[in-house]
Amino acid sequence: MIKVASYNMRKGIGTDRRRRPDRILEVLREINADVICLQEADRRFGARAQVIGSDLLDDSIWRPVPFGTREASMGWHGNAILVRRDAEIVDREPIHLPALEPRGAVMADIRLDGTMLRVVGMHLDLSGLWRRRQAHAIMSHVDVSTERLPTVMMGDLNEWSAATGAMRDFTRGYQVADTGPSFHARRPVARLDKIMVSPELRIVACGVHDSATARVASDHLPIWATLDSNTADRSP
Repeated sequence: MIKVASYNMRKGIGTDRRRRPDRILEVLREINADVICLQEADRRFGARAQVIGSDLLDDSIWRPVPFGTREASMGWHGNAILVRRDAEIVDREPIHLPALEPRGAVMADIRLDGTMLRVVGMHLDLSGLWRRRQAHAIMSHVDVSTERLPTVMMGDLNEWSAATGAMRDFTRGYQVADTGPSFHARRPVARLDKIMVSPELRIVACGVHDSATARVASDHLPIWATLDSNTADRSP
């Protein structure tokens, strides 16, 4: 079993308007996932430095997948992937997305306990038109990859509908985890955050992580899913 999670951490700014990256890490420890996709993990301006400092992250069980974009950043356009320290990062790359404002996605191939998993993290546009274009770009990028792997795609899609808009593209060949509403953290009503898996993976359990700390750490609640990797390709 592999546990994955996705979290729009809002640059560490909580619903009390205080920037507390230590609370983000506390929430991640509560979830205890093997792979985590973060959105808004870097500051927006200047050097776009990572919000969770190395001093905090070094004391955790995770390490960031290095994408080599900006020296001070954890990810690409705020998208980052954390993996357990014993995971092997086989490959990784940023995905450039069509957008009016800076948007991107990230992809990494991870080996966990001998199981290969492709992970895609994303944060899509507020505009429905651009979300469709971005969804198409991500799906096309994954489809043309030279090697097919069990794939999980996660992130803040900014998509309110479960069947229209960008979800028309993502549900073509992928199953969406029924995690529940994750926004707004204080009163969740919208399912903006999604976890989607390819047919090689089975969703065993999933949900929204709703704890006292999570309700104040960001304006989104994190979502998670436990995946059955029995049908996934395994390395010898």
